[in-house]
This record gives sequence, C-alpha cells and structure tokens, in this order.
Amino acid sequence: MAAVVFDIETSGFQPEVFDKAQVDYLMKGAEKEESEEKRQQARDELIKQLNLWPLTAQIVAIALLNVESGNGIALYCADEESEVEKKDGDNTFLYISGDERKVLEKFWEYIIKFDDFITFNGRSFDCPFVMMRSAILGIRPTRDLMAGTRYQMAHHVDLLEELTYHGVTRKFNLDFYCKAFGIESPKSHGITGYDINDYFRGKRYTEIAEYCMGDVIATGQLYKKWKEFLSGIKWQS
Repeated sequence: MAAVVFDIETSGFQPEVFDKAQVDYLMKGAEKEESEEKRQQARDELIKQLNLWPLTAQIVAIALLNVESGNGIALYCADEESEVEKKDGDNTFLYISGDERKVLEKFWEYIIKFDDFITFNGRSFDCPFVMMRSAILGIRPTRDLMAGTRYQMAHHVDLLEELTYHGVTRKFNLDFYCKAFGIESPKSHGITGYDINDYFRGKRYTEIAEYCMGDVIATGQLYKKWKEFLSGIKWQS
C-alpha cells in the first residue's frame, strides 16, 4: 500500500491582524505579571507562540515524501508562484510555491493518492492544523486526517505516539530521535522550527521549504527504523 510522510511549517500572524478583543484574549495571561517589564516579556513570549494554533497562524510549507520511491514535493508560501524540480541522486524533489490556499489545495490533491500517511506528532499538531486551516479558507479536505482514536489511528502512523507507546514513556523531539537512531538530523543545518517566523518575515521562503523537506526525509528514515525493529512484534509463547 502506498504511504506518504508529511510535515508542516507554520508562522504566527502579527498582533495587528487581530481586533482589540482578540488581542486582549490572547494576551490576558501576560497581564497577571506584577511589573510592566515582566508583562511585556510575557507578551513577547505569547506572540512567539502564535504559530502553534491554526486560528493565530498560517501554514507556510508542507512537504510530502513518497516512502516507496523516495521522491518528494514541497509546497510553500511565497510572493510569486513557481515550480522547480531538483535532483538528489536517483530521487526527484518538486518545489511548488504560491499562497496558503494553493499550498492546501495542492496538499489535498496529492494526499488522496496515498493509502497511509506517516507523521511525527501529526495527531496533536500537523493533522488538526491542516484540517482547521483548510476549513477557515473554505477548502474541503479530501481525507479525514483525524479519523480513529489515539490508540487506533486509521491509516496513520504517528511516530511520536508509537515511539512513546502512546505516552507511556517520555517524549523527545525529532532531532533527539534522529541522533539516537543514527539518522542525520534536519536541525543540524542551522535552522529549527523556532526560526520559521523570522525566516518567513524575512522572505526566506525556499529555505523554509528545504527545511520542511529535510524533516520529512528524516521522518521517513525514522519510520523505516520503527517498521523494521518495533512494528508488528508478536508475543512468543
């Protein structure tokens, strides 16, 4: 059965996008601080966290990797539309840019072709984020990415769930798992998820797309480790 790895990158909206009631709601935690200096520090921290929620951020990149072929597609936001093909050995990577609507429309067009999908923390972040941003933009999903339960996710392997045995053991980030399993970490090239807001505002769009592609390549390699050594183990009597 055809399987695809996917990952998203997001960027929080600036506070001026929201009306006063929304800003007051988002910043209310900061007002509990005892001094104006601490309140401002708390506001700055809350602004940095706006990329965590689909009502306060947009998707700026989605990368998909065909597990079987090793070929990938990166869909990313940029000021102009473009389509560039890159080769890496025997594998082909297609980079397609446009606005967030185009990114999501293309995503749903591609993912319907696959039977199963693999993510890292997708059930808690990527999947609901994609579903909600699509609804906000009036785009109907072609798949229910949240189908099933935490313990029986239909056609979905969330590696963070699997590697922690659904929350039994401690969670580590993708970088930590990659290093533990001897996989090159996408974080080793000088950019992390914490940098996406600054990169997007700095119009460093292709770097975001390449970083996102690096994440799915690493996730695909981690998936192969999990599938070979941990998946489908049966009790031996």
